[in-house]
Amino acid sequence: MSGISTHVLDTALGKAAAEVPVLLEYWQPGIGWKILGRATTDADGRCRDLTREHTLSEGLHRLTFDAGAYFKLREAETFFPEVVVVFDVRDANAHHHVPLLLSPYGYSTYRGT
Repeated sequence: MSGISTHVLDTALGKAAAEVPVLLEYWQPGIGWKILGRATTDADGRCRDLTREHTLSEGLHRLTFDAGAYFKLREAETFFPEVVVVFDVRDANAHHHVPLLLSPYGYSTYRGT
């Protein structure tokens, strides 16, 4: 299964981060960033396939998480209103899972499976 998915966990609450808007873009040299997909995390904090309407290509991709909207819904402050993760897809036939561990004052990410 090829594609790009994500899972957002709110580490301050110790649970999934539902209702986080996520934008997926692809870098086209000489043109710029092209939108491939938009989604909002489900009740489990997941966006299961952000490329469902497009064929995955090799090259740079960017996930933008609207953390500000997520924390605003919870009436909480955040230092990072937006989290941007740029990564390189080297095998378009592989699945790429990019989890985000999020809190109001920090975040981390990694290549998942």
